[in-house]
Amino acid sequence: MITALRTDIGKIRQVNEDRCVLIPGLNGYTLAVVADGMGGHQAGDTASQLTIETIQAELTETVHADMDEEELKEAIRSAILRANDAVFQAASEKEHYHGMGTTVVVALADEQRIFLGHIGDSRAYLIGDEGIKQLTEDHTLVNELLKNGQISKEEAHMHPRRNVLTRALGTEQHVDVDSTELPWKPQDQLLLCTDGLTNQVGEEQMLAILQSGSSAEEKVEQLVVHALEAGGDDNITVVLLQHSQSEETKSITDEEAR
Repeated sequence: MITALRTDIGKIRQVNEDRCVLIPGLNGYTLAVVADGMGGHQAGDTASQLTIETIQAELTETVHADMDEEELKEAIRSAILRANDAVFQAASEKEHYHGMGTTVVVALADEQRIFLGHIGDSRAYLIGDEGIKQLTEDHTLVNELLKNGQISKEEAHMHPRRNVLTRALGTEQHVDVDSTELPWKPQDQLLLCTDGLTNQVGEEQMLAILQSGSSAEEKVEQLVVHALEAGGDDNITVVLLQHSQSEETKSITDEEAR
């Protein structure tokens, strides 16, 4: 599997509240996690960092090669719920962290399947023979309005409240986790990203970049550059996994990607 990631503070924000991690070789799987924190006084980056660390620790301890599909999905769900407990507890103990939270999207992938868990509006996409497909559903007010037919896709993209979340990690004691699993094959790609990318770069443009002959590192760089050129009004984080049986990978953290 070929992997790459990049995170950027953007042009407007004073702090990068996005966090990400990529760990190949996790007992036969590659682990990728993306989180987009929210909250003032550096609470957002605290929430996303705590989430990344908790999920990484939990899955490193629980995931093993002989788990079946349901066990893997439950491991991801449990890790996300443990992160929710950690962030909610931290927010409860310190006044300046009150109300902090984060999105999260988690992927475990081997050569046959991808297992996903998510909360919020950070997304996962599969890029393959049929183009680009969004695998996650945004937990946002605008997406609810779109599903109910109250606004169009064009209106959703420009809606002034498009960043209002209906579900986030750490803001409530109990939270629901969306999870799924799907097959993938050689030459397929899995993209995880925050809304700093998807609010600025359309799917057609993403697809053109991801289907180019560029390396994985060049692709994530191009995606971030396009988001910056389109405005860069939010933090931008991109994680890319390319299905390949012939390439070596290494563990990468968001600190190395800055």
